[in-house]
Amino acid sequence: MMERSFEQYFRQNRLPHLWCPGCGNGIATKAIVQAIEKKGLDRDKTIIVSGIGCSSRASGYMDFDTLHTAHGRAIPFATGIKLANPELNVIVITGDGDCTAIGGNHFIHGCRRNVDLTVVLFNNNIYGMTGGQASPMTPTGKKATTAPYGAVDPTFDACKLAEAAGATYVARSTAYHVPHLTDMIAGGLDNKGFSFIEAMVQCPTAFGRKNKMADPAKLMMWMRDNAVMKAAWDKLPEDKKTGDKFPIGLLYQDAGVDYATAYDHVIEVAGGAK
Repeated sequence: MMERSFEQYFRQNRLPHLWCPGCGNGIATKAIVQAIEKKGLDRDKTIIVSGIGCSSRASGYMDFDTLHTAHGRAIPFATGIKLANPELNVIVITGDGDCTAIGGNHFIHGCRRNVDLTVVLFNNNIYGMTGGQASPMTPTGKKATTAPYGAVDPTFDACKLAEAAGATYVARSTAYHVPHLTDMIAGGLDNKGFSFIEAMVQCPTAFGRKNKMADPAKLMMWMRDNAVMKAAWDKLPEDKKTGDKFPIGLLYQDAGVDYATAYDHVIEVAGGAK
């Protein structure tokens, strides 16, 4: 019988979940708990924080201390937890709309402060829960209820934003590349600072139906065919980095003082000034 040790991390009385058939959110959620198991994190010292949206329902199924917070505000809630008790492992689950639209400023400043959080963004390229509106990460030209003839806005690259804003670990993977996604999240858990992992997930209901990819398998094949490992991506000439192709892997990593450590220094200085 196949070992299913990951099941211990889920609230069995909350299952089955409410996600649509074929949704990739369950795959990404499983990858998170497998990364937690891989790193041997203490469940009693691991907190899951989520915002609002399809992705953020994940916290309700996970058997940890969890917070299902306000739309776009998962990162400031998580920041408060981390500052109150820096010994805790704090993981944020968010979505492309939750994080980069209403939560955009909180995302930027979480990166800038290098708060020791692991933020996993489930990118399904659309607002799934509220009716299929285009999100900042909807690919240009793809259809949504608010973009029936195709999105006009340039696609937001959250990984580039995270790097530019000050995150010290930035990675991307997909629901097709499950072991790879698990490794990317595990790497973020190791990093002492703001870790950002974009998990590309399929949404056959809201995104797929609008874009002639209602079959979940077809969406996953799209991920398979267009994802390029970072090492191979770096060798591609610029004229080949076009169309739907995108890099996956560890995109950026750097050292930096995390926010709780910096804040401890302020407390020491203030105490010495008395």
